[in-house]
Amino acid sequence: MEGATLMNIDLNCDLGEGFTTYEKEIMPYISSANIACGFHAGDPGVMYETVKLAKKHQIKVGAHPGFPDKEGFGRRPLNWTADQVYQSILYQIGALEAIAIAQEVPLHHVKPHGALYHYGSQNPDIAEAIVSAILDINPALILYAPPQSEFIQAGEKRRLTVYKEGFADRTYLDNGSLTPRTEENALLTESTMAIKQCIQMINENSITTKNGKLIPIEVDTICVHGDSPHAVHFVKELSSALQDHGIQIGY
Repeated sequence: MEGATLMNIDLNCDLGEGFTTYEKEIMPYISSANIACGFHAGDPGVMYETVKLAKKHQIKVGAHPGFPDKEGFGRRPLNWTADQVYQSILYQIGALEAIAIAQEVPLHHVKPHGALYHYGSQNPDIAEAIVSAILDINPALILYAPPQSEFIQAGEKRRLTVYKEGFADRTYLDNGSLTPRTEENALLTESTMAIKQCIQMINENSITTKNGKLIPIEVDTICVHGDSPHAVHFVKELSSALQDHGIQIGY
């Protein structure tokens, strides 16, 4: 997929986490949903209802597996082995896939959550374990992952399609990685700045880091977070701004 050159971009959102009431309002403005699989958030009922809602809005459904840490919302790293990660990914994707099959909804992608996302991005064995689990379930699934991460290398080696993901509301370090949430200014709280960052990623294949450095980045999909009271307003603004710049949301 060449979202930037085609002036077309997938807009994805982490949903099914069971903590907000904003999902019904966000769904019309995105093109794919990453649904929590019960480990870091969500449960069977929430998963079922979120898939149902995505089907109603004709949104692509993806699994959003994470570490089993609801108290820490999956953002605390666990020192798991590659085997533990592989087995966990199988379990979580399988759970969401069963719910999706019951509603005649095909799974489209997999996006690891939080600490697991960063763990696999930096560790080749973990990236390989996640890629292997996806391939063993369904080779047609797409992995959403950071550009220039170990996921990209593992996916290319195993011929798994990987969409390079950018973030609308996160700042970046000079090495191209996301600013850790524990650091100052990790989040873009002004919608104007977040929208500018998205358009720059899509149109110019670059991003301006937290320190003001211009670095290259290619993205096929952009993540917007749906877990704040301002999320609905921001997604509406972003959707309108992208269309004003001739960028269509979807595939």
